[in-house]
This record gives sequence, C-alpha cells and structure tokens, in this order.
Amino acid sequence: MKKGFFTGFLSAMLLCVPFAEAGHLKAEKVYQRNWCEKAGGVAEFRLSDSTRVDCVTKQYAVEVDFAPKWAEAVGQALYYSTMTEKRPAVLLILEKEADKRYLDRLERISGNLGITVWTITPEDLE
Repeated sequence: MKKGFFTGFLSAMLLCVPFAEAGHLKAEKVYQRNWCEKAGGVAEFRLSDSTRVDCVTKQYAVEVDFAPKWAEAVGQALYYSTMTEKRPAVLLILEKEADKRYLDRLERISGNLGITVWTITPEDLE
C-alpha cells in the first residue's frame, strides 16, 4: 500500500469524525448538557479510571444515549453506578417515533436491574 493512499485515507476518515452524529437532529452533548443542567448535575464527571459519566446528580449516575444504543447505555449506567456509588440511570434520546421501540426494550429490563429511565426529545430543548 502506498504511503500517499494511506495518508489520504486517514485524512478522509478524520474529516468524517465531526459528522458521526450527522444522522441526528442534535448532538448527544446538546441533550446531555441541557438535561444535566436542569437536573442540577455535573456533566462529564471524570472517574478515577479516566472514564466520564455523562451526568452525575446527588442520587444518580446518568448515561445519555440515542435510542438505538439503549443496550450499550445499560452497561455504562451500571458501571458508572458502581464507580460512583450512586443509582444507575439512563436518559434515552428519542428523536423520532420509531425510537419508542428501543424505549420499550429498555423499560422491559430496567426494573430488574434497578435502572431509572428518563427520555428527552428535541422538543424538550425548546
């Protein structure tokens, strides 16, 4: 493989990074910061292992994610809860009607795992 091709490919990939959430109406951080501020929490709370909790409130370690990533959010919420000794929670971002199927899946298991679930929509930002 030629060096020029590799450099060009790498450059193209790096240029795509800012557009990773291009399929969404708003960036995840917009929802995260809006909700966390209203909840009186601390956004991007750094843990001892250098991971970051999306929002930490007095009671909760909250993972914020888009609806299709509901299962990943469960694991992160449980981990952050263990690390902070706070209750696990997920703030699920619902941008379209079809996202409700993911909310149904999350709600089906959240009670058994002790995870509190909240939702946020683009309309909630207005």
